[in-house]
Amino acid sequence: MGMDMPLEAIRRQIASGIDIFVQLGRGRDKKRRLMSVAEVEGFADGQVMLHMLYERDWKDGVLKKTGELKNGEKWEREEHAHEDHI
Repeated sequence: MGMDMPLEAIRRQIASGIDIFVQLGRGRDKKRRLMSVAEVEGFADGQVMLHMLYERDWKDGVLKKTGELKNGEKWEREEHAHEDHI
């Protein structure tokens, strides 16, 4: 945009504009793998607050559920909003 924005303002925009973070990475075999899935909870103390939903267990090599979706009603509202347009 041609202007400097404070880091905190950028982080606030990320927290308000993104619902889910999906992290991909490469394993030792150089294949891409899903590393983690986190829900954005908001913004506090200068940081984007994340709630982990799934994380890769390196010992077993599998993705494990570590939490429940907290803002499920937001997804349900969005789903029902689109039903009217089908």
